[in-house]
Amino acid sequence: MKKTILITILLLLTILLAACGAGQPVEPTPTEVDINAIQTQAVQTVVAGITRTAAFMPTETPPLPTETLVPTETLSPTPENTATATVNVCNNSVFVSDVSVPDGTQITAGQKFVKTWKVKNTGSCNWVTTYTIRYGYGDRLSGRDTYLTAEVLPNQEAEISVELTAPNTPGTYRGYWVLFDNNAFSFGQYLSVIITVP
Repeated sequence: MKKTILITILLLLTILLAACGAGQPVEPTPTEVDINAIQTQAVQTVVAGITRTAAFMPTETPPLPTETLVPTETLSPTPENTATATVNVCNNSVFVSDVSVPDGTQITAGQKFVKTWKVKNTGSCNWVTTYTIRYGYGDRLSGRDTYLTAEVLPNQEAEISVELTAPNTPGTYRGYWVLFDNNAFSFGQYLSVIITVP
């Protein structure tokens, strides 16, 4: 593209010079264009621009914060009183075990089944019955978002279930589900269902 622009400019200059000497016969002299010299000059221009830009760039980046601290009490304006800060994780969960249909189970094509996980509430908030388990990613297996059937207090374990259907085509299927609070925020570990249809 640069070659085309350069050639166009040279042609326009030639026409302009020819117009200045109108009425006088002018023999055009071919101008030899050194493409390598033009390319070298273009590269040098780009490098000079990058060098100037780099001169104004900071050489060090500030460190990123590693965690967010939430104060547990209101700070007092008096300097003698200091507050301590802790991290508050209201909703969190960990997978404990498969209660039914362990991963790798063979299921007949088209068969309905219930997958149940044992999960522990490792957060500081109660899980209420408006919390749900929802499809995350992978193979959905016709499962639907399901509400919890009972309240789960912090440090308690609960069994959470979803009704699913095995596909009609043979193969291995993997689906992942996750808990959501009543504000539609997901939390905790993903829960897997892995089945084989023979």
